[in-house]
Amino acid sequence: MRKPSALLLSLLGLAVLALGPLAAAPARAADNGNWSVYPVSSPGAARPYFSLSADPGQTIEDKVVVTNATARPLPLRMYAADAYNTARDGGFAVRTLQERMRGVGAWARPATARITVPAHGKVTVPFTLEVPEGAEPGDHPGALVALDERIDRGAGSLALGVRQAVAARVYLRVGGPRVPAIAVEDVRVGHRQPLVPGLGTGEAVISYTLHNTGNVTLDPRVELRARGLFGRTLLARDLTRLPAELLPGQRVRLTEPWHGAPQLDWGEVTLTASAEDTRESAGASFLALPWAAALVLLAALATGAVLLVRARRERARRSAPEPPSPPAAPAPARPRPSPTARP
Repeated sequence: MRKPSALLLSLLGLAVLALGPLAAAPARAADNGNWSVYPVSSPGAARPYFSLSADPGQTIEDKVVVTNATARPLPLRMYAADAYNTARDGGFAVRTLQERMRGVGAWARPATARITVPAHGKVTVPFTLEVPEGAEPGDHPGALVALDERIDRGAGSLALGVRQAVAARVYLRVGGPRVPAIAVEDVRVGHRQPLVPGLGTGEAVISYTLHNTGNVTLDPRVELRARGLFGRTLLARDLTRLPAELLPGQRVRLTEPWHGAPQLDWGEVTLTASAEDTRESAGASFLALPWAAALVLLAALATGAVLLVRARRERARRSAPEPPSPPAAPAPARPRPSPTARP
């Protein structure tokens, strides 16, 4: 029987599909220990990634270097890809070869689609990036990817096939109006309360969506504020679990834990996101209530109300005067015998 397998594209050097911490791009070549991918050095210094600018209709030519750290030749597939933020945590990731490309992935073309890098050697691959006439202004992030098309099937009864890739990031800015804009959407507050109020700690999770509605990459900052009844400040903090780069048009769903949330309160949570020349807020109201205890109390009140109504009815029945007995019906009179005439 064949072993089931799955295909994973591990884009090392791109925060491994954002499974690592959310950090800015490292100032070094993308590397997975076996091969690395990086721009050819400029006359001034080495470049950790491509930072390119062009106007619509302009063509750029550049080169990418692939080095092999292993003791055997390494066949690789070269292609350009669009970048996006992962929905889970906002990490930087790139499209696979089978996905549709609309930006850098569609405009950039390596001079060769397949290369073989000699053992402990390197190969320089020229590429051309043609920006179309109708290209939208702003940032178009992407990458030049070196993919090992061979699949490591692994071992065991349940094998997991792995296909690895390493990519050099491409930050392309197309000339034209820059429009930084950010939005906070779909704010929700979920509570987990102890069964008995006062015994345990109230917990809440605040979830929200950050949406880059502009055309430039943003480094977002988010402030969280929570107010209870009568305007009391319950929580005020600057959030740190944020993507380092929120790419144009991308949405990221994020959560923030709230330890020590109120167990009995009614208020509102407000999230304010800001970045370069843009600032937007959104919020949601919340009701902190220990529902289990509230249901028990409600059941007890309902039972007490029923018993009270019954008791009042019983007292009213006992204290009510008895109605007078109806008068007895008169007995029917007997007819007198008529006197008998004597002879």
